[in-house]
Amino acid sequence: MKIFNNHTLAPIPIESQNELISVIVTVYNIEKYVERGVNSIINQTYKNLEIILVDDGSTDSGAGICDELAKRDDRIVVIHKKNGGPADARNTGMAVAKGSLVGFVDGDDWIDEDMYEKMYSAVLEQDADMAVCRYRQLYKDFTRDDSVDRVILFEGQEALQYYVEEREEYNIQNAAWNKLFRRELLKGINFPVERWCGEDIVFTTEALSRVKRCVYLDSACYNYIIDREGSIMNTRIITLTFKDLIPIYREKTKFLIKIERQDLADVHDYFFYKRMLLFYNQLKKSSLPDKNKYLSKITKVINEEVLRNQGRYDRIYESSIANPNEKRKMDLFIKSPNLYWCIMIINEKFILPIKLKLKK
Repeated sequence: MKIFNNHTLAPIPIESQNELISVIVTVYNIEKYVERGVNSIINQTYKNLEIILVDDGSTDSGAGICDELAKRDDRIVVIHKKNGGPADARNTGMAVAKGSLVGFVDGDDWIDEDMYEKMYSAVLEQDADMAVCRYRQLYKDFTRDDSVDRVILFEGQEALQYYVEEREEYNIQNAAWNKLFRRELLKGINFPVERWCGEDIVFTTEALSRVKRCVYLDSACYNYIIDREGSIMNTRIITLTFKDLIPIYREKTKFLIKIERQDLADVHDYFFYKRMLLFYNQLKKSSLPDKNKYLSKITKVINEEVLRNQGRYDRIYESSIANPNEKRKMDLFIKSPNLYWCIMIINEKFILPIKLKLKK
């Protein structure tokens, strides 16, 4: 890994913008936002773009807006298709993309005007297969931007390691939309069409496992909308957690073992187990009418996971990034979910407040 502090990337003049970048935009019932998002791509300082708008069976006016935008800019290609989910829409876009580099933008977000110029400049400068940038998190009342003025070069599977370890200082993330890929890097990789949530996870893992050099721009270029009014605990989210996210996390573990990165598979499962307990906690605190059914279901999943990975269980909690408290929590949960929850409530209502007072 090499870190370049206070690093300025060279601008790419129009006459040197020789490589075509295909930008794939998924559009589904986002009529209020799609024009803003597409205009942010149209207005990029890197002009040699192919902008592929995949209308995934929108039932609002979004499909018509895409067609109108295509009339204004001949770089835009519009594909109308039957609704198949975000993974299917992205695969459709990749199948027709002509660029030697590929990027993705969600239609309800937008990007800074120099995002692709910066990322392409970084790819050229570092002879990289892939570029990643930070992103701004846009809430209803505030914006979070943890940008640092530096560029980082990861070699081999360093980027994969930091991604699996979920290092906050390198905000690589699961998402495809804060990345620019050399097209050959993605040969044979597709988004899983059977998944409607978390479809980026295995896709990104596979891509990162292949890179020889990955350059990270530690400055936000992508603007990601986070709906603070949306409920974390609702039936759709719960259904997708069981249907998509849990199977995807298992697929990620299998892939890491397949490429002989058992060490990273253990780290990934540490975070997987931690997420399952957090999900259990969220369900417990929710007021959903069927929450007992879902609590029983997630309890069964956790027990199955621990039983399946019995030979790895201790090792999963032994990595340098693991918190010993997480193993104590899981041990307690396996022994008795009810006892686990009682301890969590006591800790939250009494122990943590006392600790905070003592610190002050």
